[in-house]
Amino acid sequence: MSTTTIEIPTSNKTQFLHETLAGLQSEPKFMLSKYFYDATGDRIFQQIMEMEEYYLTNAEMEILQNQSAQLSQAISADGTAFDLIELGAGDATKSIHLLKSLLDAKMEFSYFPIDISEHVISDLEENLPKKLPSLDITGLNGDYFDMLQKAAELSHRRKVVLFMGANIGNMTVADAESFCLSLKQLLSPNDLVIIGFDLKKNPQQILAAYNDKGGITRSFNLNLLRRINKELDGDFNVDQFEHYASYDPASGACKSYLISLQNQIVNIGRQVIHFSENEYIYMEISQKYALEDINKLAAKTGFKPLQSFFDQKHYFVDAIWKVD
Repeated sequence: MSTTTIEIPTSNKTQFLHETLAGLQSEPKFMLSKYFYDATGDRIFQQIMEMEEYYLTNAEMEILQNQSAQLSQAISADGTAFDLIELGAGDATKSIHLLKSLLDAKMEFSYFPIDISEHVISDLEENLPKKLPSLDITGLNGDYFDMLQKAAELSHRRKVVLFMGANIGNMTVADAESFCLSLKQLLSPNDLVIIGFDLKKNPQQILAAYNDKGGITRSFNLNLLRRINKELDGDFNVDQFEHYASYDPASGACKSYLISLQNQIVNIGRQVIHFSENEYIYMEISQKYALEDINKLAAKTGFKPLQSFFDQKHYFVDAIWKVD
């Protein structure tokens, strides 16, 4: 077992400031959901995944718990050594089932978890080897594509990219196409991608998952304002913003906003941001897909759909694509 951490010299805080100001000085205002995940955001998201209303975690967990052997067979079909690269690894509570299955099958692979959160990577490197002592793990802290390129420099083996948890749903359909095209540019023919998609279903069920009765999702969104106050010298009055979620069953777009409850001024460092009463900040999208939409996305971006793994209720799918 070997454990290595790759850290990029950061300008992470500078980028956080630049992108936050760019979003809040736009019309309409927006923020980037990737900045939800500081240490507090990580903890709140763990609570979200345990919510009764948040069906996504259990649906994908069921796939990984019950079908990891089949996934392992699909990944290792050609018998060659490979690198398993997970984008947005989180705490690996789902992917650990796949990792264990691959180790049990004596597959030759290295695991490269990628996450923008330093806390997540350090936690993975400390705890995963305790559970899987023979795992060869190299943690990569940074943006997906920068770190995917880094992984390619570290190893020239075949790549299997995991992008789970419906993270692709945090993009509009157009942005998902751009993402998949950029991903393909960093891969080689016959490399594989396993992507988790949340499927379209009853609209009330979807909306409840993003507007829970316990207010945990609300806390998750508002925590980004607290993070800006702490890390970027901001002075948001968090009590003067409210969380609002909506779902459009036609497009499959579930969106979250923060609404300003009054006319107010917020300072971030030396920058002044004006808010009108009822003005919104667009926080994130959680895009839902039909199966035909998923196959079209693959074909349009240069991938060939190979297999689809569903939970029993068909709430969720982990789709395996091959670089065409």
